[in-house]
Amino acid sequence: MSLRIAVIGKTGQLARALLYEGEELGHEVIALGRDTLDLTFTASQIEATIAALPSGLDALILAAAYTNVDGAETKPDLAYTVNATAPAIIARCCAKLDIPFIYISTDYVFDGEADIPYQPDDDTDPLGVYGASKLDGELAVLESGARALILRTSWLYDGVSRNFLTTMLDLAKSGNQISVVDDQIGRPTFSHHLALAILKSANVFSQQPDIETSIYHVTNGGEPVSWAGFAKAIFKAKGIGIKVDDIPTSDYPTAAERPAYSVLDTDSFERRFQHPLPDWQAGLRAALEMTEDLSSAD
Repeated sequence: MSLRIAVIGKTGQLARALLYEGEELGHEVIALGRDTLDLTFTASQIEATIAALPSGLDALILAAAYTNVDGAETKPDLAYTVNATAPAIIARCCAKLDIPFIYISTDYVFDGEADIPYQPDDDTDPLGVYGASKLDGELAVLESGARALILRTSWLYDGVSRNFLTTMLDLAKSGNQISVVDDQIGRPTFSHHLALAILKSANVFSQQPDIETSIYHVTNGGEPVSWAGFAKAIFKAKGIGIKVDDIPTSDYPTAAERPAYSVLDTDSFERRFQHPLPDWQAGLRAALEMTEDLSSAD
C-alpha cells in the first residue's frame, strides 16, 4: 500500500535512506530539511510548519537529531533543545492533528551494564547528556497524547556518510595498523535496513489503530560484536590487510562515557510488525556496495 509520509530530516544518513527506500516502495515522501524545519526553531515556528503539512499523512517520522555524543557534553542546551524540546512540540502537534508519529531513539538511554539484550521496557539510566536528552524526548512523546512509536536503534552507519565504517576505510589508507576498542559490544545497524523497518512499521501503524503508543528496538540482527570486531569484519570484507589491535575503552578516552553493552532485543518489533531484521553482516555487505558505487562514480 502506498503511503504519504513526512520525514523531518533531509541530509542525514537515516533521512536519506528513508527518502530513497520510501520512493523505491512507491510512497509519497515529503522531506523537511533544516531550511523548512530546524529543530532549534521556536515552538510557534515548529507548530506552523507541522500545521502546514498536507492533510492525510500516514506518518510523520523524526529522522533528525543532535547525535554528536561528545559534543553534547559541552553543548547540553543544544542537545536537549533538538532531542527533547522539539520532539515534544512535534508530538503535541501530531496529537492535535491526528498524525501517527515515529520518534527514533538510541541505545544510549541504557547504562550498558547488562549482559543480555535490553528489552524495550527495561530500566533506563543514560550515562551522558546525549542519552539523557534522547530519553527526555522519549518521555515527552509518551506524555504528548500522540499516537506514536518510539524506535530505539544502535550503531547506525551507511557507506557514504561520516560514520564508523567510512572512518575505518579512511584510516586504512594511511597505515597498516589501527587500534580499536574491543570492550564495547553491540550490533551495527545499516541505515537502509533501519529505514525499511521504519517504513514497514509506519504502514502497519497507520492501518491498525489498535496498536498503542509503544517503544520497540530496531537494529540489525546477528551475533553481537565489538567495535574492534566490526572493524575486522569491514577490512576482511574489503580484502584490506590491516592489523587491528584490540584496546580497552580506558585507552581511548572520550568526553562522553559510552555504554559497554548496547545489544537491543528486537523480538517484539519483529513479531508485532512481521518484519525480520537482517543480520548485521548482510548490512555490512550492502553498505560496502554503496562505497564501491561511490568510488565508481568518482
